[in-house]
Amino acid sequence: MITDKQVLDILRETGALLEGHFILSSGLHSAQYFQCAKALQYPKHLVKLCKPIAVHFLNKRIDVVASPALGGVVVGTEVGRQMNVRTIFAERTEGAMKFRRGFEIKPGERVLIVEDVITTGKSVREVMRLVEEAGGVVAGVACIVDRSDGTVKLCDEQFSLLKLHAQTYEADKLPPELAAIPATKPGSRVQPNVS
Repeated sequence: MITDKQVLDILRETGALLEGHFILSSGLHSAQYFQCAKALQYPKHLVKLCKPIAVHFLNKRIDVVASPALGGVVVGTEVGRQMNVRTIFAERTEGAMKFRRGFEIKPGERVLIVEDVITTGKSVREVMRLVEEAGGVVAGVACIVDRSDGTVKLCDEQFSLLKLHAQTYEADKLPPELAAIPATKPGSRVQPNVS
């Protein structure tokens, strides 16, 4: 399939693995940031990174692939295409994830939730809640990069291409070398004031 080294090589080659001082969507700080969209803009990388996810869930009777916007949309759409199932996404409106644009989950539908990067799993948990409230079944969760190295457990059927421990810090507990670098907020979620 694809090795951890191959995934990291793609992320580095495309500039999708950034080094510096970042405030993640979770509000935590980190010296690494994964901007998977930079890798996924290339069809050859998009197909290669999504194929293991599609293959892993191919025999799990998936009816719908759902993703949190914004990061998961491209990954979810490609995984759904490879699995030949309907794909939808939830987006943040007034601070909460919602299915809009006529997207819906029908009672009993088995849903695979796909994200690009998981750190705390907050966005995925919000989509899981939407699926369950609609009467759907969360059949699995998948991502390209699991920054928690597998410690964030979202469901029994969970899959990631790359598990690694990317150290994160609370705003008031930064190591001096990170505190010395100005922070940027590259994520798509509206950030609370953490300064």
